[in-house]
Amino acid sequence: MNVALIADIHANLQALEAVLEDADGCACDQLWCLGDIVDYGADPEACIELVRDRASTCLAGNHDMAVTGALSLEQFSDVAVAAARYSQRVLPADSIAYLRTLEPSRECGDLCGLYHGSPRDPIWEYLLSPLQAELSFDSAPQRLNFIGHSHVALAFHREEGESATGETHHAGEELDLATGSWLINPGSVGQPRDGDPRAAWLELDLDAPKARFHRVRYDVRGAAIAIRAAHLPAILADRLSHGQ
Repeated sequence: MNVALIADIHANLQALEAVLEDADGCACDQLWCLGDIVDYGADPEACIELVRDRASTCLAGNHDMAVTGALSLEQFSDVAVAAARYSQRVLPADSIAYLRTLEPSRECGDLCGLYHGSPRDPIWEYLLSPLQAELSFDSAPQRLNFIGHSHVALAFHREEGESATGETHHAGEELDLATGSWLINPGSVGQPRDGDPRAAWLELDLDAPKARFHRVRYDVRGAAIAIRAAHLPAILADRLSHGQ
């Protein structure tokens, strides 16, 4: 089975449409979303509709939970608060209700664990270092674990009796997942923060098993224009072209 894994869409419709088209071209059987469908971008409703229609599995990210009121806005930056209030203002009741059905973690059979943040803290932890990965491996019952939240495409690996290692990954790089435990972040669809402005996603072949990182060009200018037209903070538009 081939799975397309996505995370951190952040209401960027242009990026999401480009990723879904790319995943369709790779003949992926399922779509798994690791959360943060909304906030920062201008099109939360359209992104929710696409994810609801296409994803067989979807998690709640911290921004999704902020929009539903499950998390207090006091825990977010001023820019994130402005984006959350915009989402709350424009989203219809059924979209909010859908976000409320989502959880920040989920097991997919005996092999895969899905977490928005990390196995230790599915909501808030930015998992970026081998030390954090070491602690998360100890908290994860599954061998293959997929995370979002940090907006960076990366992978950590630990063989039995060894320490965790990891690094960021680029488009076209593949991982052989046959042995050891893994923590893999597909990168961000709508707000990459690794210096590459292209939308990111991960192709997972569970039969092999192996994974391949993908990057897709999308209409960055159109997404930025939409953000400005929605009167969201200008930094949310400006950062898209820098991948930061």
